[in-house]
Amino acid sequence: MSDSVTPTSAVVNEALTVMGGGLVGSLLALYLARHGHTVDVFERREDLRRSGLVEARSINLALSDRGWRALEGVGIADAVRQVAIPMHQRIMHDARGQLTAQPYGQHNQAIYSVSRAGLNRTLLDLVEQEPRVRLHFNQQCRRVDLRTRTLELLHTETGATQTRTYEHLFGTDGAFSAVRGAMQKTERFNFSQHYLDYGYKELTIEAGPAGEWQLEKHALHIWPRGQYMMIALPNLDGSFNCTLFFPYEGPASFSSLQTPEQVRAFFQEVFADALPLMPNLEQEFFENPTSSLVTIRCYPWSMADEVVLLGDASHAIVPFYGQGMNAGFEDCTILDSLLQEFGPDWGAVFREFQQRRKPNTDAMADLAVYNFEEMRDRVADPRFLLQKKIESKISAQYPDQWLPLYSQVTFSHRPYAEALANGQRQEQIMQRLMPLIQTEADYDRPEVQQQVAAEMASR
Repeated sequence: MSDSVTPTSAVVNEALTVMGGGLVGSLLALYLARHGHTVDVFERREDLRRSGLVEARSINLALSDRGWRALEGVGIADAVRQVAIPMHQRIMHDARGQLTAQPYGQHNQAIYSVSRAGLNRTLLDLVEQEPRVRLHFNQQCRRVDLRTRTLELLHTETGATQTRTYEHLFGTDGAFSAVRGAMQKTERFNFSQHYLDYGYKELTIEAGPAGEWQLEKHALHIWPRGQYMMIALPNLDGSFNCTLFFPYEGPASFSSLQTPEQVRAFFQEVFADALPLMPNLEQEFFENPTSSLVTIRCYPWSMADEVVLLGDASHAIVPFYGQGMNAGFEDCTILDSLLQEFGPDWGAVFREFQQRRKPNTDAMADLAVYNFEEMRDRVADPRFLLQKKIESKISAQYPDQWLPLYSQVTFSHRPYAEALANGQRQEQIMQRLMPLIQTEADYDRPEVQQQVAAEMASR
């Protein structure tokens, strides 16, 4: 590893345990090793890099500024850039195949499409190069005994079980965390999970004959259709990973499409421009699983200096703002800053971590559901698109006072709760401005400029 992962302070080398070797767990292990600690990482799945199996398909991830900062913090951003594709804009596809583009931010800003499995493999390669970290695969956590600080682990290939003790346990084992499951049995632990009435299914737009991208490569593509939608993110091999977000029940739903003929007829009607690019549509539709969309909230995230939850284990969100991974990675940077502040006082670190992060991840959960409604219902609305253009004009005219909500979340490190509150105030201003505006040129009318100036003066 690079010099960036040498210990940041002279601390006692403690043995730490990370449960979950996915994206957040792998990155966290690098941060903990950077502070001089020895880290054991236990992962339920087999080693993605050596299994020879194709990992279950999952939504492509959108890596943005918060995630990049976390990767830069341990000196691995450049390595990850090798497996990422910048997306500078949304491109909306209407039912007739006509396209409308909406930039994500300023001309040099982009979110980055990355494969979950590809990124996880890259992180595991980097973790394996860190001598302070030991990776243990095929280790399913069957039981966490919080009283005795012991783990019961099942080797999923051999069936052998072992009991391991821990001093400080980091639960990064996902939305259905075994570590959180043990904490849920403790007194006064708050927990909720909320499922959308929508599921998602992964499909593919194939690469062209020469491996070329058949849609604009540097864009996230959206087919908004009111009560459902499909999105597509580019892959390095020229294909696009498509995700159909669709009701479970109803006239147009997973339950209503039961035959290949029904699937093809439906796509021909509502996604006609995508259908010719999806030669394996029917096969993928019935072979790929339909997955659920859940928001999980809980508190507390820690127990004294013994256990702490990070990532989806403490704040799983739906994927519509592209912030699930970024929020989990930001957990790592926040924890890292607290270790620099408090040193190995784990009780103080864990306590401050949950108090600082909980309001922000709750805000992000609300933003993610809001963005689903926006992407599904509003991105094809001309008035909505006009409002976004006017917001960009205000931001250009008053850069120190106005940053669009999406940019606050995606292209800044402003706390999520602060971004949400700012976004709500700005939306109220737009509701007062937009009745005065019918075209983009109206923004320059004296009465509009006067109203904008008055709004800015009152902020």
